[in-house]
Amino acid sequence: MSLPPAPSSATFDVVSRMLVEQSGIALGPDKGYLVQLRLGPLAKAAGCATIDAYVAGLPRNGSRQTAIIEAMTTNETSFFRDVSPFDALRQTVLPELLKKRGDSARIRIWCGAASTGQEPYSIAMIIREHFPQLLKGRVEILASDLAASILTIARAGRFSQLEVNRGLPAPLLVKYFRQDGNEWLLSDDIKRMVEFRPMNLITPWPAMAPFDIIFLRNVMIYFKVEVKRGILQKIRRVLQPDGHLFLGAAETTMGLDDSFQRKAVGRASCYCAGPTGTAPSTPAIFPSAIKAGVAARAA
Repeated sequence: MSLPPAPSSATFDVVSRMLVEQSGIALGPDKGYLVQLRLGPLAKAAGCATIDAYVAGLPRNGSRQTAIIEAMTTNETSFFRDVSPFDALRQTVLPELLKKRGDSARIRIWCGAASTGQEPYSIAMIIREHFPQLLKGRVEILASDLAASILTIARAGRFSQLEVNRGLPAPLLVKYFRQDGNEWLLSDDIKRMVEFRPMNLITPWPAMAPFDIIFLRNVMIYFKVEVKRGILQKIRRVLQPDGHLFLGAAETTMGLDDSFQRKAVGRASCYCAGPTGTAPSTPAIFPSAIKAGVAARAA
């Protein structure tokens, strides 16, 4: 499909400014091609000959702004992506937490950039396979993302052959999925373990009970330094004092928030709130009570 011509510099500036203000994503000056690639199909679908005309219609069409933000975010993900963090979760982090917390403990996990769901569903499969004592209401997995349309896809638990080929072990495919034509449907047992909610990392967060484990991987690399610092400050307020934060391989808290301490866990690394960190004090509100949100995905 042919695309409309590249946007003008004025249109690019409008999109860049809107993206930073609403998602925290900084769009570099060399990303004009990305705006053309992502917004071209939207312009054509709306009957606009150019991206300039499509963006010019923003004041008259509020839904168009949401469509642009969602189109400009990247939703790259896969099952058990960069497998080391999942190995660390299974082999060390969850066993240590259960040992400290006791048999009646409830474990709360948040995937803050869930995209189409492969990450939280991978965690859910780990728990069902290796920690059956956490079933029957003892584990909560909250998964959030910026784009409501992406979360609709995640909730459906329907994946292409290519998606299940990326990182998903064959025994888990056979055990937890059934084939439906060219797609694979995730079992209801796994889908029910994950609560999906929209959430915006750069706006005020809804009240959340403290989390034991937070996965916020491969999203902050696209933010400006001051945005990263603000997000880490908010994470400290919702992370248990002995909780664990997993970031992407190219991400770190160093130079941003020195209250986090890096911890090597097998071949992975995570971050724990240091002694100067702020202990969580928010009220216990379960995922189903959260009304708003977004984890900004990167362009």
